[in-house]
Amino acid sequence: MRTPPSTSRPAGAPAPPGRERVHEASGDPTARSPRTRVRALRKPVEARTPDRRPPLVLLVPACVAALFALLPLGYLAVRALERGPAFAWEVVADERTLDLLGRSLGLTAVVVAACLVLGVSLAWLTVRTALPGARVWSVLATLPLAVPSYVAAFAWLSAEPDLAGFGGAALALTLVSFPYVHLPVAAALRGIDPAQEEAARSLGHGPLRTFVRVTLPQLRPAAAGGALLVALYVLSDFGAVSLMRYDTFTRAIHTSYRASFDRTPAAALSVVLVVMTIALVAAEARTRGRAGHARTGTGTARPAVPVALGRWRPLALLWCGAVVAVSVAFPLATLGYWLAVGSSATWDLGGLVETAGATLGVAAAGAALTTVLALPVGVIAARHRGRGARLLEQAAYAGHALPGITVALALVFFAVRYAYPLYQQLPLLVCAYAVLFLPVAVAATRAAVLQAPPVLEDVARSLGRRPWQVLREITVPLAAPGVAAGAALTFVVCMKELPATLLLRPTGMDTLATRLWTETGAGSFAAAAPYASALILLAAVPSYLLGRHRT
Repeated sequence: MRTPPSTSRPAGAPAPPGRERVHEASGDPTARSPRTRVRALRKPVEARTPDRRPPLVLLVPACVAALFALLPLGYLAVRALERGPAFAWEVVADERTLDLLGRSLGLTAVVVAACLVLGVSLAWLTVRTALPGARVWSVLATLPLAVPSYVAAFAWLSAEPDLAGFGGAALALTLVSFPYVHLPVAAALRGIDPAQEEAARSLGHGPLRTFVRVTLPQLRPAAAGGALLVALYVLSDFGAVSLMRYDTFTRAIHTSYRASFDRTPAAALSVVLVVMTIALVAAEARTRGRAGHARTGTGTARPAVPVALGRWRPLALLWCGAVVAVSVAFPLATLGYWLAVGSSATWDLGGLVETAGATLGVAAAGAALTTVLALPVGVIAARHRGRGARLLEQAAYAGHALPGITVALALVFFAVRYAYPLYQQLPLLVCAYAVLFLPVAVAATRAAVLQAPPVLEDVARSLGRRPWQVLREITVPLAAPGVAAGAALTFVVCMKELPATLLLRPTGMDTLATRLWTETGAGSFAAAAPYASALILLAAVPSYLLGRHRT
């Protein structure tokens, strides 16, 4: 009888080549060298969902949402080519257009970079460190969402008129936009399995190196999604750049619409904005790659151990306090000053209450429609790969970079020609909100679905559940908190929207934003202060709930 070969080997002898290959293929981090183990921790888990065609229960409503968002592009195609392609090209290739392109891209790049620094740093400090009052700071970091860009610009201009220009526009837009990065990054930090970071530290990596090599790569999708929203917000902003007297595409388009009956030059400039939007969305999609970001196991049941700040604690508190002071306290103090300067004779309490009620109603309707349209697009973007899924997502983003006046004129064009009963009616304004802010809800839905384990949907399908049942019983319940957060965020931005509301609101109806703009344009700052204060107060409620939900 042949004796089997012994499996033991002398101490210190290398493992047989076959055994080493087995360890590497097994994916067991403990069976690898320290360098290989850290590299494995950094590598995101590949998405397990196969590249199947989206089911009709998602595809049909997603196509409807995409076509809805593409309505302004149809209008632009008609208007831009109204005088022939040659004239449109002359407008696009003009030296003035190239100057506007450089100005818009420069402002966008600066604001996005600043928002990434503010949003990521505040998220890490409030979620992963032993920062005193972390929950309070986290809520305060969301409150700038309640401050419209034109209110922030007005506050800084009233205090320092020399800020007008690029610096003032960048400052105002940064201070109201960084929560778009802070919220998704903070949510991603809470969803990351801390065991990976602990394993990296056990291999000799310090907190900073662990953050850069293990945590930061996992935050990339959330940070990139937030940065995309910031970029689109800056490209489409009208209030701040107008008050700061800094020429960008939106201000030039608005001036062109108001100065002439010829819509072709403004439409051609709007087409350039659409091209920029498509390029930004495509670039953000490439940063995501094909990696998934949901845990397939239960992971660790305990929260991450907070990082001790030590001697850096005073500096961290100073940083958080400075950001909250300039983004929230300063605009509120400015409004308080104008409220004190004014008198009760300049305040119309009945009109203020009526305007606030109209604002809440139209914003709620806009948020509801936008969330319903965004749900199928967000699920497809998160769960399905391929050119069709990318095109649907990019189509949803088409209207967000367009100035509100362009979207409003597009809807007026189609309403007058094909749906005249909707002209000057509330549903047309609600549709404009859905076109403008569909990306906000899509980004929130996509991020929420990405963090839901796809294996649960695979199990439901293997048990015979139909696609609509999987969506109703598995996908939507798991993503519901993120979808609700997106709806709340959409509600806030609908309340603050100005250009489309000015043009599309029904006759005799005002919102807080339009009354604020009217009073500010007339130089009645004291009369505008109550409307600005009410707008910030109402928008602060969902902003506070967003921050509280994330803590």
